[in-house]
Amino acid sequence: MPVSAAHWGTFESSSRPGEPLALRPVAADRDPSALIGGMAEYRTHETRILRPAIRAGWLQAGPGQPAPGRGAEPFVEVDWPTALDFVAGEIERIRQTHGNEAIFAGSYGWSSAGRFHHAKTQLKRFINTVGGCVEQLNNYSFGAAMVLLPHVVGDIRMLYGPTTGWDAICASARLFVSFGGLPARNGQIESGGVGTHVQRDYRAAYRAAGGRMINVSPMRSDAPEAGEWLAIRPGTDTALILALCHELFATGRADRDFLARCTVGAGRLEAYLGTGNEGGAFDADWAAEITGLPATRIRTLAAEMAGTRCFINLNWSLQRADFGEQPYWAAVALAAILGQIGLPGGGLGFGFGSMNGTGNPVARLPSPVLPAPANPTGLAIPCARLTDLLLRETETIPYDGREIALPEIHMIYWAGGNPFHHHQNLNRLLRGWARPDTVVVHDHVWTATARHADIVLPATMAIERDDIASSSNDRYLVAMHQLAAPHGEARDDFWIFTELARRLGAEEAFTEGRSAADWVRHLYETTREGAAARGVTLPGYEDWRAAGVFEKPLNDTPFDAFAAFRDDPATAPLGTPSGRIELYSETVAGFGYPDCPGHPVWMRPREGLGAPLARRFPLHLLSTQPQHRLHGQLDPVAGSRASKIQGREPLRIHPRDAAERGLRDGDVARVWNDRGACLVGIALSGDLLPGVVEMATGAWFDPIHPGEPGSLDVHGNPNVLTHDRPTSSLSGGSAAQSCLVEIEAWRSSLPPIRVHSAPEFVAGRLTKTPAPGTDAREKDCPPPNRTGATP
Repeated sequence: MPVSAAHWGTFESSSRPGEPLALRPVAADRDPSALIGGMAEYRTHETRILRPAIRAGWLQAGPGQPAPGRGAEPFVEVDWPTALDFVAGEIERIRQTHGNEAIFAGSYGWSSAGRFHHAKTQLKRFINTVGGCVEQLNNYSFGAAMVLLPHVVGDIRMLYGPTTGWDAICASARLFVSFGGLPARNGQIESGGVGTHVQRDYRAAYRAAGGRMINVSPMRSDAPEAGEWLAIRPGTDTALILALCHELFATGRADRDFLARCTVGAGRLEAYLGTGNEGGAFDADWAAEITGLPATRIRTLAAEMAGTRCFINLNWSLQRADFGEQPYWAAVALAAILGQIGLPGGGLGFGFGSMNGTGNPVARLPSPVLPAPANPTGLAIPCARLTDLLLRETETIPYDGREIALPEIHMIYWAGGNPFHHHQNLNRLLRGWARPDTVVVHDHVWTATARHADIVLPATMAIERDDIASSSNDRYLVAMHQLAAPHGEARDDFWIFTELARRLGAEEAFTEGRSAADWVRHLYETTREGAAARGVTLPGYEDWRAAGVFEKPLNDTPFDAFAAFRDDPATAPLGTPSGRIELYSETVAGFGYPDCPGHPVWMRPREGLGAPLARRFPLHLLSTQPQHRLHGQLDPVAGSRASKIQGREPLRIHPRDAAERGLRDGDVARVWNDRGACLVGIALSGDLLPGVVEMATGAWFDPIHPGEPGSLDVHGNPNVLTHDRPTSSLSGGSAAQSCLVEIEAWRSSLPPIRVHSAPEFVAGRLTKTPAPGTDAREKDCPPPNRTGATP
């Protein structure tokens, strides 16, 4: 039976020819995701993009004109040659008039687990083949850590792996302290696909082995199985960690031998902990006032961590906050002071509970990767600085010790992602999004990003094409089979870019003479050769396709990060300037950033429960990953819709906070701050620290007045509320978790949810030349075809 894969699992089709598509998880998956069943509905949902479409105002006025109608105007459906001629013509016009640096093409998204039909890589390969663009650096998930950790531990393997495995933790660690918890919903997901879900089993095995878990989080639900919940105020983890470090030094529990052999800067940090708090110490009494945790519990926690084999985990969400580099750097310092880095099951890791594969003890084999040429412009921005680029309120932005120039952008080319989900402060993004001449979007559904485009090209879903699913942290290499025909006139991104490359004279460079099927085979054979070099034999291509999956071997022995370094730092140095763990970095200090100095420090969040702004907006909003979809994917289908309250995204609130505002379970309320407002459904929960509210990301952005910044979002997208200031000048990362709001009951009639239906279409007329050298005669566009059938 043919199989395929998504970021949330591997599955097979159980439907016969002529029957509606039905999908079910593979039998080997003991904890399958409920998201698998939603893909069949998604494929034919009314929000599916059926034909190429052009915004009516852009079609009438042409590129380079003001775009107040972007996001509000209807679309004109056109045929593929017309749409492709327009896109190729725009690329060529902008290249000739403004240069390739006027094109932003840093698409960010999770459109497919497939490694060939990976939209971001396809776009990068295409655009760099025709001269390059401004592209993106890092990611929203752990962008601050990606820049910080090379300065501290030499690379970013602690984020991507290999990291200390669950098998090592189960065997040796008796205490697991997790800052930010271990959310089960995140453990259902893996970039590159999931063969089988393993997080639940590993956590159960750890508890069965006698391990004890402590959840340090404002939410009990982040790790309900933990033996203890330390309900910390959001954004204060750095204060707690620094106090634990101080307690270890003050009580003589610091491992000074490890610090001397394996770190630099311990003395500077110890002095800061003792006197850096305006002459006082960053001790447990100080941290208790900041965090809301008892000082006695902070002291006993330090003793417990020093008295047993302890593993420290930080969820990725902690560094998505004001000064988000600091908790990660402080946690490295804490683990180093404990002296357990490199010991069996000890030390620390990042992202346990953030992805299914983190800690999965699988042999590291190469993953298939579609090659892309280097960007000829050499220009890139941190992905969270998108609006800064579009608005260009400054000519440069700081980043990792240098200044990045911000060119004027005339074209946005986006494929396979949804910045109106991922990005923060959406009303500010709307102002920037309106500025370029032309916005081109590939997608398979009418997301807010597609609705705010000028030219929309319908892309196939992953179940409508062949591919390879693979993650270095997952045990399975999955042969993704086409399980359904492309819906409507959808085409895969490779076909679209091939057609554009042909029009721009770069087809051979883009395709290298290979079809999509040729490329899938080529990537598999390249992966097979790489595996053979590591002593692992993969089956032949046809045998692998017939079997559907290849199961990678587990590690022969438990893996402990930094074990070789701990044994002999001189022969196994880290990639830092000193070769050791840098608790003080001369490099970072030399940058002179006041918001990220040379060692971990405490800086009060700009938005937090103790900030002056809390007098106006007294609730701290945490925006979490959803349980019923991945990011914004699958939002319109039944599983996601069933989780909503009166059609709005739920907001969890403590009963005490709700009572103070006259809110009851199931009410609709307005949440707002100075950046925006949205409607939500109220869900009472005692699993939250009072003063903290929580809602999932991913509800499709649905402003009551489309295209107008500041409009009420009627659906419940938290990113109309979050700020898009950078974590610091070092990384420019996302700081979405530092967000203050107020809530009030909604007493008016409820506006409809429109974003779960197709946008408005009109018949149109082409009256200008789509591209140099093409037919300039007038041409009637056909009336909208909403049947899903190819004409």
